[in-house]
Amino acid sequence: MAVLSFRDTGGDVRESASITALLAERGVAFRQWQPGLPLGADATADEVLAAYAHEIDLLKAEGGYVTADVIDIHPDTPNLDTMLAKFDKEHWHDEDEVRFIIEGHGLFHLNLGGEVVSVTVGPGDMLVVPGGSLHWFHLCEDRRIRAIRLFKDMSGWTPHYSDSGKDRDYPPVCIL
Repeated sequence: MAVLSFRDTGGDVRESASITALLAERGVAFRQWQPGLPLGADATADEVLAAYAHEIDLLKAEGGYVTADVIDIHPDTPNLDTMLAKFDKEHWHDEDEVRFIIEGHGLFHLNLGGEVVSVTVGPGDMLVVPGGSLHWFHLCEDRRIRAIRLFKDMSGWTPHYSDSGKDRDYPPVCIL
């Protein structure tokens, strides 16, 4: 279950419909999904994609996405800290960053026109950070995330870094 945090003004929002509405006002999509088919903890990437095929097809039609994959990060992932260091600094991408969380937890900080909001996401949460939006990401304490990602063009997903330094003002505090 997601938690939307307004760290500058204080306050957390935990109710899904309110999170959806507040993020939509800021141009960010949020949804919650349940698998169309039961999934075991050892489900393969292909089984995960099959379980969510209906939802993936809807997103592809709505957003023009052409491909989906599954990323699976856990505490034993080789070079985990090096990989995460690419995304824990404020950056943007040419295309949307679409993440549907299957397992684990993560923290997205979104710098939306100078207002920074934080979204702690967990299983069942889907977030779409629009292309060009400043943001950064941290894993939560469980150092685990398994997510479906959707892309329009994988070559446009390279991070472009900001030099604002905003990411240093917001510590990676996941609120679960």
